[in-house]
Amino acid sequence: MLVKTDFKLRYQDSVLGVAWSLLNPLMLFAIMYVVFDKFFGMGRMEGVEHYPVQLLLGIIMWTFFAESTQTGMNAIVAHGGLLRKISFPKFIVVVTSTLSAFINLLLSLVVVLVFAIFNHVQFTLNVLFLPIAIIEMYILAFSFALFLSAFYVKFRDIGHIWGVILQGWFYATPIIYPLAMVTNFSPLASKIVLLFPPAQAIQDARYALISQKAPTVWNYIDGFQFQIIPILSILLISALGFWYFRKSSKTFAEEI
Repeated sequence: MLVKTDFKLRYQDSVLGVAWSLLNPLMLFAIMYVVFDKFFGMGRMEGVEHYPVQLLLGIIMWTFFAESTQTGMNAIVAHGGLLRKISFPKFIVVVTSTLSAFINLLLSLVVVLVFAIFNHVQFTLNVLFLPIAIIEMYILAFSFALFLSAFYVKFRDIGHIWGVILQGWFYATPIIYPLAMVTNFSPLASKIVLLFPPAQAIQDARYALISQKAPTVWNYIDGFQFQIIPILSILLISALGFWYFRKSSKTFAEEI
């Protein structure tokens, strides 16, 4: 019920309503595509297949990550009145916020699939691995949201700081530019970029849905001890998020 209510309130009094969940990433995609493909020729780089679809998928997955962490960060404060009146597990309000963003992601993925069909993407059995990358991105976003929501109760400045971090992180992740550009600059730097969980999840999704030429930690980095770094990072972030949220939740009612 909380998810349903949150999803309805998000688009209340809006003429287009839920359509904005699709229009926002599509408009951002249109701008990025014109600038970086038509002007800078990103899609014409060697080894980049179906650049428009790869760009759209990357933008949609990043939009989900940013939306989940930002709305999840504000979840405890926004539901302060409810938390003071009713006794229930406090993490549920964070789950509510991230699930609303997850619904937007699923709707957007339908658009990606249609776009991929019109772009003549040849689907393979690798598409079965796409849900794994999506679930991985959700766990990462939810873990960050848990930590940020508890931190935001005490320090509201984190909202502004996180916005700046997200903007920098977006450009540090190979979303609008192919990883090959980083490789041309420094092969080591491209491997380090790929070890960050958002980049790893996005590249895995591109490999599963769009192109087997998309570099991933599994085909670009040698050594299983390095390949599992993104997975271990997500587990560590999850553990820290749950620990800090549980520790801080005892005083939420007094601090909100």
